[in-house]
Amino acid sequence: MLSYRFTLLVLLGLLLSVAAERVPGGQLALAPLLALTVPLWLALTALVALGWALRRRRIALLPLAALLLAWPQVQRGLPLHWAGLRQLASGYTSGPLAQPVPRRSLRLLSANVRIFNVYAHLRKADPSAPAKAIAWLAASPADVLCLQEFYQEPAGTRTSDGDLFRVADKLGAASGRQAFISKSLTNSAGAQFGLAIFSRLPIVGRGEIAFGRLSQNHAMWVDVVGPGPHDTVRIFNAHLQSMSMDENDLVAAGSSKAGLRSKGRGLLGRFARGAAARAWQADTLVARLTHSPYPVLLAGDCNDLPYSYSYNRLAGPSRMPGLLWASDRAIPTTAACRRCCASTSSLPARSGGCWPAACTPKSRMPTIFRSRPYTS
Repeated sequence: MLSYRFTLLVLLGLLLSVAAERVPGGQLALAPLLALTVPLWLALTALVALGWALRRRRIALLPLAALLLAWPQVQRGLPLHWAGLRQLASGYTSGPLAQPVPRRSLRLLSANVRIFNVYAHLRKADPSAPAKAIAWLAASPADVLCLQEFYQEPAGTRTSDGDLFRVADKLGAASGRQAFISKSLTNSAGAQFGLAIFSRLPIVGRGEIAFGRLSQNHAMWVDVVGPGPHDTVRIFNAHLQSMSMDENDLVAAGSSKAGLRSKGRGLLGRFARGAAARAWQADTLVARLTHSPYPVLLAGDCNDLPYSYSYNRLAGPSRMPGLLWASDRAIPTTAACRRCCASTSSLPARSGGCWPAACTPKSRMPTIFRSRPYTS
């Protein structure tokens, strides 16, 4: 039975869980876990609103108002893009995706390539997967490729795969793109791991952002020049801290009480440490983004859910006016630039006033934590 007390309890739960998205995991370890319950409280709020509405009680307006206020959270879990739905219904025979890309545009592709399944156990199911992935990226019409968990074997690498993993050559000069490889590790055989950006537009500036020390979890950026005289864009490519949870531990924790007792505490600890690391990594990244002298595109692997501090920090329009976010783990988001830019896949050039002043702060970029410039 519905009651006023239960309704208030649900609304309080929704309020606290949404507020938890604003709290870094390093300040309150419980905050990331509480933020994960946002979908539960949204569903309960909707059910409460429906229940009171069926009874024709005015109190139904209260949970309805709460849902409206929490609409950004609703869209994070259930994004509704009417233009995309119309194109889907038409079989993509009409609408923006069916039209030729405007000449003055920038097309960006972001992907976590998982080291191209270089290890035998990763490509056991499909030995041709690495070649297919590399060929697909090379043939992509995207002007800019932002790749995370990148792997390549440059000339001179001791390998039994021949030139299969000469990725920088295949996605770079052979595909008409300039390359910037941000290496976090070079193994004893000479193979390289890290992040990469490939661009068909001229790269006029580049750099790396280390989160403490340069590791797999870091960021890189390039300045590219578009077709117009004032069309310089700064593109960031980032890989944030992962959950670091073993799949077998998750299965064990969910299969029995004994498994939960033996694995649960360790999993919670890893989750808390990962959330805290991502929080300050996101803060570091935002500090660099907001002081860019050019309009910004952000691509990368956030390694987090939409209901999290790092996602809210990076994608929240109030924190980053005009930021466009492209990621395989985040919903593409636009803020102040939405009037001109439908998505990160096709970004009109700045000429003609596409990017408002909020996208182009003029203050100098400060030194944030241990950030080091690119050196060839």
